[in-house]
Amino acid sequence: MKLTLHHINLSTENVERMGRFYKDVLGLSDQVPGLPTLDKTKGYDGDVAFVSDGAIQHHLAQKDLGVGFKTGSVVNPLEKGHIAYRTDDLEAFKAHLDKQGVPYADWGNTAVAGWSQIFFYDPEGNVIEVHQVDDPD
Repeated sequence: MKLTLHHINLSTENVERMGRFYKDVLGLSDQVPGLPTLDKTKGYDGDVAFVSDGAIQHHLAQKDLGVGFKTGSVVNPLEKGHIAYRTDDLEAFKAHLDKQGVPYADWGNTAVAGWSQIFFYDPEGNVIEVHQVDDPD
């Protein structure tokens, strides 16, 4: 089970302003290959802008304090944002978390079509996502 940094999600009240900042001030590009397909019918329907430095995606997402309630999840990745890793074996990673005694919220493909996602907290309460791209078959 390999993990690689995939994206950083920052929550904001003003997606357009955040997008301009990251493009104009930091020089990030809004030409981002491999973007996820958001499913806005399952609990989160906020605006999202995508920028990248060419290696790591940045998801600038509209803050939603109620998304945990809407999705039935105990972890809200859109309150303050999160850091996301991609794995090649989500089931093995979940077994690893179980072994370590780390609880997680299994979002399945609630937010992103084609991705299975889990969210959990680090010891300081920062949200971490680990996801796997679903088998297209």
